[in-house]
This record gives sequence, structure tokens and C-alpha cells, in this order.
Amino acid sequence: MGARSSQNRGPGLNKSDGHLLEYFRQAFGAGGGGTNYLASPQGLTATGGVISDYVDGSDVYRAHIFTSSGTFDVTAPGSFGDTVEYLVVAGGGGGGGSRSYTSAGAAGGGSGGLIYNSGYSVSSPGSYSVTIGAGGVGGRIAATPGAQGNDSVFGPPVSPTPTNTATALGGGYGGGREYGGAGGGSGGGGGTEVPYPGGSPEPGRPGSQPSSGGPNSTGYGNPGGDASPNGGAGGGGAGGAGGNATQPAATGTGTGGIGRQYLLAGPPATTQPIGTPGPNPGGGYFAGGGGGGQSSGFPASTGGAGGGGNGGSGVGNAGTYSTGGGGGGAGPSTEGDGANGGSGIVVVRYQIAELTATAKATGGAISFYSGKTIHTFTSSGDFNVTDGPISAEFFMVAGGGGGGFDDAGGGGGGGVVHHPGLTVGPGPYAVTVGSGGAGSTSQPVKGSEGTSTSINFPTLYTAYRGGGGGSRSSSPGGTGGSGGGGGRLSGTAGPAGQPAANPGATEYGNAGGAADQQGGGGGGAGNAGQGGGGTPGDGGWGGIGIQAPPTFRNPDSPYGGYIPGTPTRAWGFAGGGGGGGNQPAEPPDYPRGGSYNGSQIPGGPYYGGGNGSNFAPRPTTAGDANTGGGGGAGRGSGVATFGSAGGSGIVIIAYPS
Repeated sequence: MGARSSQNRGPGLNKSDGHLLEYFRQAFGAGGGGTNYLASPQGLTATGGVISDYVDGSDVYRAHIFTSSGTFDVTAPGSFGDTVEYLVVAGGGGGGGSRSYTSAGAAGGGSGGLIYNSGYSVSSPGSYSVTIGAGGVGGRIAATPGAQGNDSVFGPPVSPTPTNTATALGGGYGGGREYGGAGGGSGGGGGTEVPYPGGSPEPGRPGSQPSSGGPNSTGYGNPGGDASPNGGAGGGGAGGAGGNATQPAATGTGTGGIGRQYLLAGPPATTQPIGTPGPNPGGGYFAGGGGGGQSSGFPASTGGAGGGGNGGSGVGNAGTYSTGGGGGGAGPSTEGDGANGGSGIVVVRYQIAELTATAKATGGAISFYSGKTIHTFTSSGDFNVTDGPISAEFFMVAGGGGGGFDDAGGGGGGGVVHHPGLTVGPGPYAVTVGSGGAGSTSQPVKGSEGTSTSINFPTLYTAYRGGGGGSRSSSPGGTGGSGGGGGRLSGTAGPAGQPAANPGATEYGNAGGAADQQGGGGGGAGNAGQGGGGTPGDGGWGGIGIQAPPTFRNPDSPYGGYIPGTPTRAWGFAGGGGGGGNQPAEPPDYPRGGSYNGSQIPGGPYYGGGNGSNFAPRPTTAGDANTGGGGGAGRGSGVATFGSAGGSGIVIIAYPS
């Protein structure tokens, strides 16, 4: 079906050059024509992590968000000063394990230690090392204690001598029925019978996070809660101690200690992209302690705000990744494992510009590129025009379809809608971002369709959901913005369709690939999915997606998939998921998602499509978040038969600054 438009216009495919700071220089420097921003002073120039630009009042900030290890590289200091703020959070400790023959719940793990520095000097160009600590493993049943979380580090290179290095200590693991807890950045809750048998409940383990990192740096960590004979103490958090297991029955066992709130990764008026929302507006909480497990009829306790995992009646709940939250303790209703702690995070923030006029709209994550203000929605909300009317160009992608089960079809990419410019007056407008469809885990269920994405301007514009991939005995691919691939038993390709009217907009979507003993690839926004490969062939490759229009191709944008055949991010969206095959010997490649353009392109994943499996034990992969990519499909027999979920959608709106 391809692109559909009443204006016969679609996004171009040429790379658009530019950078936010260069835009300030050209548009608002000497001789520039704009009035919204001050061209001087200008922020430092640096790379590393996922970059988020946003506005807080009249200040424009850039945040570098590290959820995996890397380097923060400063190439020029700029003229806004030579300091940055940073937040360093270590991995949380694992929760304790319990036994089914006891009434004792286990303790929650302590959060990772947290360090905040309000003014760290980066006056000279150079590389600053970033290490992200993994969460500790939870205790396995009762006899094996959990593991302490791993340290996170921000600082200059080791050679010749490190100075002012910030080291956040991993969280301590929670105590169990038969072993004690451990201290750490924040301490784990105490164990219930230490030493076992016949021992006494132990007190909460200490939190010992120092204020490393030099001037303006403060470290935070707190002890875990005290155990009782029936256990369930909470792990400590960066903002408070874990709850004791002797709390009144009405409140259950020990709650995890609260974390601390830092609004560095995004604007204060929105829920932050990293960190569990806390009790105050704005979210941005990190390093909450794990909750204690159920015990003696008391309910399991909640983890602390900031990613702490809840305690369980059986297996505990894991700390949230990239928050440093402690793992929840296990309860005694099963042979319960304690849960893993959440991984850590490093966020570095500095000012890059200053507004001299009020924003024209609110909503989403706000950035600036090539003369435009850009609002990006990765979850549903309101786009509220406060100074209109404006001419809004928008690009939106629906959630991708899930992959099918067993020699199955890949999920179709979410439908794509692009409007080159619509006059929008003042007022809030609802934005709905579609979720990806679930992958199939059994016969005869096919992969689920994604969810549609929409904007009510107030004319309703809708990008249609991605079609689910057919499974082995539920063969046809699902209909969607792009259709799902057919399943093995002669499954037909899912067709592409767009039931909603989108006046003045261009729509993109294509059919999935048909099965030929093996599953077909899901359709992509750029072309159809490839057909299945026959016996003993591969699954079909997913149809390639499309690039976002040039307006939205900010080099610093973290959104979108990759260019086929390269590791370069390409602002690519809505690739189809790869189909499932059944090779007798290991082949060189997966049936790639979002990669098919008439021949098999090596590498991936591209444009958001997930990979299918054609040989055990190669797993399927999900469509990338916020690309609308289709989920990869499962192979025939053995392991890796399950389909994977489609990627969630996105809405991006731009207007002249």
C-alpha cells in the first residue's frame, strides 16, 4: 500500500544538518532574525549517553542520561560557566529469600548509594568515565544469600591520578530466614533467624554512602529496617531508613525506605523518563529500598518511591532498572526467591541557552532544532497551545504488532501519519500514544495487534495499529497500519489499512509477507514484509520502515531506529518484525526486523523492527520502544518459539520558534 496522501507528499530521505547551539548562533546571533533566545552565552559542547534537551522556566538545559557504562566527553567548555550538575546512583541490593515451611518473610534489599553534586568543574576538555552498576541478585530460597549491588562511578580518567571521583556504593542485600543481610550504599533489612537455627532477629544493616566527588558533593544512604521473629523488614533508601518488621498489623511488614527526588533528566512539570514517580508532582525519584516479604498473615510491603521493588507473598518484585531500587523480599507461600535490585544510573546536566520569551505550547519533552520547537510524546498526555495560533507539523506512529508463535509471522509496524502543517489555535489537545501488541506464547493464538496513536486537533488524526503476526495454527497475519506476516501453515499476509480519515496528511503502511512453510516478515511503513523461505528455510525479513521528516532529524535526538547495514541512528520508524523459521543448522543471520528491501541486508535491528528466530537458541527480540516496530516471531519447536512484543508508538509535533 505504501504512502497515501491527499497532497501526495511525504517525508524526504536526505539527512538534515544542524545542532541546537549552531541554530542559536545562526538565528539569534549578530545579524540573526529571531527574538526567542539569547545567543550568548552558550553552553559547553559534550557527548555521551542519551541526550535530552528541555526547558525549565526561562532556562534551556541539556541532560546526558547514562543507563550503561560509557564516557562523558567535553570538547569545549562554553560560556555559561564550566560546571555541571550530576547524579550518580549505584545498583540496588537483592532481596532476601524465604521457605514455604516457615511463616517468616524475608527482608528487602537496600537501594544503591546516591551522590549529587551541584557544581562539578569541567573547565578543561577531556573524557570523564561513567560506570553503571548492575543490581544485585536476590537470595535464592533460604540457604543462599543475595548479592550486593554494584558500584556506579563518575569521574576523570584513572591516569595519572583520579581526583574528585564520585563512587556510589552498591546497595546491601536483604536478610532471609537463614542468613543475615548486608550493609552498602543503603543497607538491607535484617535477617529473621541469624545464625540459623535458633538465632535471633538481627537489626537492619547500615547504610554507609560517603560524600565522594569533591566540593559541592553529598552522598545519601540509610540503614535497613530491623527484623522480627517473622521477618519482612524493608531495605534502606537514599531518602529514609527501611521500615521495621515490628510495624502494626494494619501496615504489614517493613516498607522500603523512600528514595530522593532529582529533576535533572527532564522538565519539572512532567514525569521524568527515568525514575519511579514519587508522592510529589514531577516524579524523578531514585534509590528506593525494597519492601519486606509477607509474613505471619501480614501483607507484603511496598518498595520505597524511587524504584524499590515490592515484597512478595512468594517471589519478590525486582527493583526498577536505572533507578538503583532495592529488590523486594520473598514471602513464605512458596519456595520464594528474593528479587534482583535495579541497575544504577548517571545523569549529567548543564545549561545551554536562555529563553527571552514564553513557550508557545506545553506537553511532552521539548527540544529545539533548525528554527523549530519540537514536542516529543512517548506516552499519552496533552499538547496545550498557550500562545497560538501556531502552524504545527506532526509525525505520529502507532504501536507495532506482536510476533506469532512457532514458525510464525512477524508483527507489522505501526501505521505512520505525517502532516506538513496544520493551523492550531489555543487550548489543550489530547495526544494518545499507542502501545505495542503482545507476542504470542501458545497455539492457536496469533500475535496481538498494537494500539493506535492519535491526536485530536480537534479533528481526530489517527495512525492505525500494527497487525499481529500469524502463528503456526492460526495462520493469517493481522490487518493493521502495516500487516502482520503469515504463519507457517500457508498463512496469508496481513493486509495494510487505514480506516480513519486524516485530511491533508500522508499515511504509510504495507502488507506483511505470506508464509511458505516458514513465517513471513511483518510489513513496514516503507515496504512489504518478505515471504517465508520454505523448507528448511528462514522466516521472511521484516519490511523496512521510514525516516522521520527532515524537521525532526535532530542529531541529538535519542528516538528512532538505525540505517540498514550501519550502526548509525537514522530517525527510522515502523519497521516490520522478522518472521520465524526452522533451520537444521545455525545460519549466519537472523530473519531481521525492519531490514528487507528486496534482498537480505545483514545486520540490525533497523527502524525498530524486532528479530525473528530461525534456530535454537537464538531468541526473538521485541520491537524497539517508541518506534512502532513489529515484534519478532518464534521459530518451530524447541526453545525460542515465543513471539516478542511490538514497540510502542510516538508523537512528534514541531512549530516555528
